[in-house]
Amino acid sequence: MTGFSGVGSGFLIVPALVMLVGLPMQHTVGTSLMVIAINSVSGLLGHWGEHIDWPVTLIFGSAGIVGMLVGAQLTRYVKPEQLRLLLAIFIIDLAYFCFMTALQN
Repeated sequence: MTGFSGVGSGFLIVPALVMLVGLPMQHTVGTSLMVIAINSVSGLLGHWGEHIDWPVTLIFGSAGIVGMLVGAQLTRYVKPEQLRLLLAIFIIDLAYFCFMTALQN
């Protein structure tokens, strides 16, 4: 289902895990990141025989790992309510961006 949205798995998985499963927000973020990592690795393996721009792949992979480590440390200081609010703001901003992009095409 997340592939249809074109914006990544966190867009649907985080709200689903919080609202449908009742998982605490901090566990939800970690679970979502694990799903994203699995999707990324499977995508990489699916294109293994094709030309892969390794410098770009390594830059984005490294940035993702650094972001994951920083994010893991920030969860010690950010309350679950703040995470929910930030997620809601992000989703609204993303929806606005997608809407405006669609209007331009």
